[in-house]
Amino acid sequence: MAARRIGGIEDISLSLHNTLTGTVEPFVPLVEGQVSMYCCGPTVYLDQHLGNLRTYLFEDVLRRTLEDCGHRVRHVMNITDVGHLTDDGDEGEDKMIKSARTKGLSVEQIAEHYTEQFFRDCQALNITKPTVVCKATEHIADMIALIERLAERGHTYLAAGNVFYDISTFPNYGRMARLDLDELKAGARIEVDANKRGPHDFGLWFTRSKFERQAMLWDSPWGLGYPGWHIECSAMSMRYLGERFDIHCGGVDHIPVHHTNEIAQSDGATGEPSVRYWVHGEFLVIDGARMAKSGGNLATVSALVERGFEPLDYRYFCLGAHYRDQHTFSEQGIRAARSARRRLLDRVAELAELAGGAEPPGAEELAEGAWQAFRRHARDDLHMPRCLAVLWGLIKEPRVGAAAKLDVLRRMDRILAIGIEEAGSRSTELAPELRDLIEQRSCARTQRDFATADRIRDELATRGILLEDRPDGVRWRHTKGKSSPKL
Repeated sequence: MAARRIGGIEDISLSLHNTLTGTVEPFVPLVEGQVSMYCCGPTVYLDQHLGNLRTYLFEDVLRRTLEDCGHRVRHVMNITDVGHLTDDGDEGEDKMIKSARTKGLSVEQIAEHYTEQFFRDCQALNITKPTVVCKATEHIADMIALIERLAERGHTYLAAGNVFYDISTFPNYGRMARLDLDELKAGARIEVDANKRGPHDFGLWFTRSKFERQAMLWDSPWGLGYPGWHIECSAMSMRYLGERFDIHCGGVDHIPVHHTNEIAQSDGATGEPSVRYWVHGEFLVIDGARMAKSGGNLATVSALVERGFEPLDYRYFCLGAHYRDQHTFSEQGIRAARSARRRLLDRVAELAELAGGAEPPGAEELAEGAWQAFRRHARDDLHMPRCLAVLWGLIKEPRVGAAAKLDVLRRMDRILAIGIEEAGSRSTELAPELRDLIEQRSCARTQRDFATADRIRDELATRGILLEDRPDGVRWRHTKGKSSPKL
């Protein structure tokens, strides 16, 4: 990772792992100071599980890091509200129709409900809302136009009423995923159709549905039908970011087929590479298997909250592993994350109370050094575990005073977003009556009326305030909640 000094301050450049090349590369945007970023959004037929949300969390950290670098980020995310997917193998029933039938709602109502729930979960996790949120159902015309453009360039064929992409017309097909097409299993996330010329050709538009009662159909030059899964992301990314943009994000499960097919579509339509940096996050695993809707091993934000955890405990948990490493979800792991985050926020609240005194000699330089170390790790392919190590090192550093620590911790939280800013305001939020009780107890202790002091301490404890007597005075903090049942 390159770094240089400007006026005594280290200027740290950002490096990212580019799946396309398989290497960590310096990030240089197409337009200086501006970043165009597309992220594959949710398919809205169920609540998003924690594995899905881990991907959106790493994308949020990327966006926050880009903004810390001084870039203005145009962040686009799609919502897949077209009912054409089934399970991860693209077999069985239409997911949207199945969910609607199970709940007694229309497909449109299902999509609206789970879209709203997704953004509620994102808000609870401090995930910044994208600049543009685009629904597949509102961009059918863009998809049709892109399919027509591909047809003009000789990439498509019509078979039994359906339009397919002929991958033999795109020599670089599968290059990013390092695919050996002779060994690739036909059928995984690929529309199975006996009329296809090749097993890896994929559907762009269907007029003859593989489902008996397709709920969503649109007019097209090929007849009444619906789009294939992959075309929506190509069409909408080009609509809102242009034919070339900086970053495309998603989970590693998107690499072999979905993103491979996006490249064939977008690059095939323009004749040029559409995306400069492909960035992918690894799986969340549970009991040794990937967390997935099809696997039945799901956990959601709502389920965590019901068990006494805060959504930001899960954000902290995710920051404890590099985004390109698999991360194992367990009861022990999420409890440890909650415990660490509570200790952190309690310490931040204490620092807020102590801030205002004189700083030790050299404290500001040490604090600034911690901030620069934090930024170096953040900009070194988003290495959040090392960032957390720097954070805890600063908290424990005896040569830095409360005010300097608090200032840097708040800056760190612009990227971490784990509630440090809110914790730093706790001391000003205590109700006046509780402050009066603390003062009464201090007076009782001064008068050696320990019975009264103990009674007030117990009363405050029942109201969620824990007191700690120190040589420099009494300190208070919120008590921790009861332990949660097993997941």
